Amino acid sequence: MPDDLKLKTARTLKWNTFDRLSSQVLYAVTGIVLANLLTKQEFGLVGAIMVFQAFATLFVDSGFSNALIQRKSPTDTDYSTVFYFNVGVSVIIYAVLWLSAPLIDALFNAGGELIPLSRVMFLSFILNATAIVQTNRLMKQMNVRMIAVSNAAGLVVSGALGVWLALEGWGAWAIVWQSVTLSAVKSLILWLWSSWLPKAVFSIGSLRSIFAVGIGIMTSSFLNILFQNIYSFIIGAYYNLSHLGCYTQADKWSKMGVTSLSQTVSASFLPLLSGCQDDSVRFHRMMSKTHRFTAYITFPCLVLLIISSESIFHTLFGTKWDDAILLFRLLTARGVFVVLTSLYNVHLTAIGAPRRLVQTEAAKDILAVAAIIATIPFGIEWLVGGQVIAAAIHYCYSLWLTARTTSYRVMAMLGELMPYFLLTLLSALPAMFITACMSDCSAVLQLAAQIATFGVAYMAANHLLHSKMQRDVLTYALGRFRR
Repeated sequence: MPDDLKLKTARTLKWNTFDRLSSQVLYAVTGIVLANLLTKQEFGLVGAIMVFQAFATLFVDSGFSNALIQRKSPTDTDYSTVFYFNVGVSVIIYAVLWLSAPLIDALFNAGGELIPLSRVMFLSFILNATAIVQTNRLMKQMNVRMIAVSNAAGLVVSGALGVWLALEGWGAWAIVWQSVTLSAVKSLILWLWSSWLPKAVFSIGSLRSIFAVGIGIMTSSFLNILFQNIYSFIIGAYYNLSHLGCYTQADKWSKMGVTSLSQTVSASFLPLLSGCQDDSVRFHRMMSKTHRFTAYITFPCLVLLIISSESIFHTLFGTKWDDAILLFRLLTARGVFVVLTSLYNVHLTAIGAPRRLVQTEAAKDILAVAAIIATIPFGIEWLVGGQVIAAAIHYCYSLWLTARTTSYRVMAMLGELMPYFLLTLLSALPAMFITACMSDCSAVLQLAAQIATFGVAYMAANHLLHSKMQRDVLTYALGRFRR
């Protein structure tokens, strides 16, 4: 990889990592306060709304924005057309959901509470629609600094408002107004900072030219979101809102690690891989580098979360959310396969293979439905545990499909993962031993010891085995890349 491209990629990774870490820290601070102030029922109410908001956001974006990133040289006409399309669709969908609010309330037996909550919270996806193109233009340019700044500023302002409202006794409304404020602040900052303004033009030809990739991405994303939210829907409707509140907490905290990793991978590597889509040798080289980097980061981060889950929950919440710990562990274990599959989707998107994206997402949903049918009678723990198995099977299929589509060997891809997987397992042993020895200590001390022991063991093992990936990561982290 040329030095200038390596530097640009490293800087993109740096700002994407900063964005994810700062966002998750700020999100965590707010989440900790709200989790201690609000009830499981109140979290369940917002969790029910989030099911519908996730689908609404998907249809607003429609996959065309990511298709613009995949395109080598999008024009201002392309950007303007997608902007007007996104905003127009968001208004139409909001109107439909506003009218559907009573039906949503009845579905979850919420006694009328969901009607006003949902009608306000759904405003956030209209606000998000106004910033989609601004965000994607910056991602296309591999200039993500202002995206990180806008996210951090939005979380600070919205988090402060959410905490204040919770302290004042607003209940679920605290989360609703936090969500709306976050979207408003992020969008406002991007528009104030950006020099781009949409032209007074709407081109059907532009939409048609990106339709194949866009509709493939949208269909893939639809199936992915269906897969992610079907549990919330089933738990809220089949069990009750208190169970949904517990699942929402486990899902939220596991996603802080899983989603951060998958989004960092997607945002950082899609522009890089798209730029070499016509050069198979170079593309395979980039595939290998992104694969190894993802393994180097993903395995230790998520395994450490699983090992230290009880310490994390007891440090943050005491024993209030103990029922969510097992669900958290299962969701985090599933997240290992989710992150790797997300990377393979990036590879498929970069070469413009939308049908393959639909295939892999369809396979995931079929497996998920089969697991749900087999486990739903046995309770929520079995319901989530079944998805870990489904995710593992789906990963194997996604690995095979990606290798076949990109003409890369399956064994080569597995060989790139295995060293970091084995080093992670080796590093987990002393951390687990520390956990057993410190069972009588406070949760804070246990958590600190687990992180320190695991981190030192993992980095030392990589150093002893002369890991080139670790050297590259540390080289950039220590500021040795220069223009």
